Amino acid sequence: MTHDVAERPKTMDNDIAADDAPDSVPALAALIPPLGETAILLDIDGTLLDFAPTPREVWVPPELAVTLKQLHARSNGALALVSGRSLNDIDLIFAPDLFPAIGGHGAEMRLQPDSEAVATHSPPLDKELKRRLAAIAKLSPGILLEDKGYSLALHYRLAPAAEKAIYEAVSLIRAELPNAPIEVLPGKSVCEIKHAGFTKASGVRELMTQEPFKGRRPFFIGDDVTDETVFAIMPDYNGFSFSVGRRAFGVAGQFGTPDDVREFLAHLIDGKGT
Repeated sequence: MTHDVAERPKTMDNDIAADDAPDSVPALAALIPPLGETAILLDIDGTLLDFAPTPREVWVPPELAVTLKQLHARSNGALALVSGRSLNDIDLIFAPDLFPAIGGHGAEMRLQPDSEAVATHSPPLDKELKRRLAAIAKLSPGILLEDKGYSLALHYRLAPAAEKAIYEAVSLIRAELPNAPIEVLPGKSVCEIKHAGFTKASGVRELMTQEPFKGRRPFFIGDDVTDETVFAIMPDYNGFSFSVGRRAFGVAGQFGTPDDVREFLAHLIDGKGT
């Protein structure tokens, strides 16, 4: 999904009536096939984990780590984290545990915890372009710059008043470089710029052609605008998607907070056979 970067898009435009929201966690779990037939696809920030003042400060509750390891085993390896973070960053957050993952908004993938990461034909951002985008962080001392290799993220959770200035600066650079193959991804207190041509959805499509995910019925949980590309393709696999914190178009249900997601996943272990 692409957006005009002249202004910060409204992420609630695709929201639908709250009275369509699902009931309890067990009711949602009833939609999921047995774990041996399921592919479990999970966003991280704002979905599995609560937001923190900076990306490095997120915390993985010990019980979540246990839940993910059990779901990975019960699904015979068909659990993957799907994130804008790099695989290296994902591994640091969940250390010492390793999971299959799609990183960098689809730029890289790892099918097995102990396998090598592979790039999905996604070139890194041009160095000069990254230099110009990185200079935007000087607009405010609260703007945090995150270089992910395949993308550059400008976090403004600590400088919310800088949001408009950030998007205006990015828009100016794009106007000066109209042929630059880049895409701007608005998120929750973050503006991320990546190379065009790959998304979380393209990463998931590649993942679903590989064992042990191939032929399974997936479900995906995500919270942000960047997750909407995956919401949109779940019907292609007879799968489900669930949003967090807002009611997004095309999802089967909604969770209020990451804590609700963690409770749901723990319930799956108790309520689903292999």
